[in-house]
Amino acid sequence: MSLHEEILKMADAAVAASRALAKLSARRKNTILEAMANELDAKRADIKAANAKDMEAGKAAGLSAPLLDRLLLDDKRIDGMIKGVRAIVALKDPVGEKISKWIRPNGLEILKVRVPIGVIAIIFESRPNVTADSAVLCFKTGNAVILRGGKEAMNSNKAIADAMMAGGKKKGLPDNAIQVVGTTDREAIREIVQMEGRVDLAIPRGGEGLIRAVTENARIPVIKHYKGVCHAYVDASANFDMALAIIENAKCQRPGVCNAIEKVLVHEKIAQDFLPKMAAQLAAKKVELRGDDASRAIVSTMKPATEADWFEEYLDLILTVKAVPNVDAAIAHINHYGSHHSDCIIAEDESVARDFTEQVDSATVYVNASTRFTDGGEFGMGAEIGISTDKLHARGPMGLEELTTYKFVIHGTGQVRS
Repeated sequence: MSLHEEILKMADAAVAASRALAKLSARRKNTILEAMANELDAKRADIKAANAKDMEAGKAAGLSAPLLDRLLLDDKRIDGMIKGVRAIVALKDPVGEKISKWIRPNGLEILKVRVPIGVIAIIFESRPNVTADSAVLCFKTGNAVILRGGKEAMNSNKAIADAMMAGGKKKGLPDNAIQVVGTTDREAIREIVQMEGRVDLAIPRGGEGLIRAVTENARIPVIKHYKGVCHAYVDASANFDMALAIIENAKCQRPGVCNAIEKVLVHEKIAQDFLPKMAAQLAAKKVELRGDDASRAIVSTMKPATEADWFEEYLDLILTVKAVPNVDAAIAHINHYGSHHSDCIIAEDESVARDFTEQVDSATVYVNASTRFTDGGEFGMGAEIGISTDKLHARGPMGLEELTTYKFVIHGTGQVRS
């Protein structure tokens, strides 16, 4: 069987599974999810054994320490996966929700109802816990899922999916509701995202290279974010202590994630006082600062920032700094150089904050809070499938509701159109 035929067979099976999933009640889905959680617990030895093979292969291939850490599955992380599945059980099922209802003058009753998308392909790198997160989120929303993880986690991904499918089938999980692509051939990704009419949506999770490769080859809708070039703007009205705390948290807590800030813009009226304080605080955290000419004239230890720096997602303890004349200049800078992910303003002036939130074109915009909160769990949405910087269908953290679409159901009493 050719690779095309193999992926086609999986896609057809997923379509059939999506039809069966659409019939499941919220109660039945929760029962199946509980069975999945139980089986993950029961099969933890098998999962750790499979992960040990991946870890051994990763070390032999020269994977870096951070990548090996992302790949590792120990008891604590397996407990986290199980907890994540049970957290989804506790969330309200959005499928079947009546979004709105109205009656036309001719008596037609029109309902706008939330429904599953159908078949979703999740294409991801490294972290095997994405297998569990993606599978349960898609299942809870009645979507069949095709999972294509990175080759470095192939054994771990399969062991996790096998456990979830085995547990789920005990309580009525439809066949092929969760499928894992078994080949490491990168051509499989192109085949999946060209399954027009079978696969309804692709969600890539990983580096910019993977996401661009998926998008460029796709014939189906793709929800994505290429990178997180996130900003903090410190207004002339800002509370300095608050601004320093927010910047340190947003840059230093986890610099290698997409919602960490990469740039700080400071109102030129306060730059002389604020920048030395910020530089001293961040120096203690070993943050390298790069600045424009005005900022470097105040803090001479800053390296000069290039044009490329303003677009760069460092994912490291590096921060680029610029002095700006007003909030309008900050907004223009963010909309030009940013990635439409997460940006924040620190300001006591409510009118300035309002201008910022209304005009910054990003998925999440913060006033006096760290960008590190851009996360489904932190937003109270439970687990998330990823962050979207697109504008159509879903934007920002994607939880259960964002994995559904809607249709119109119309009830009549024999009306015909004249």
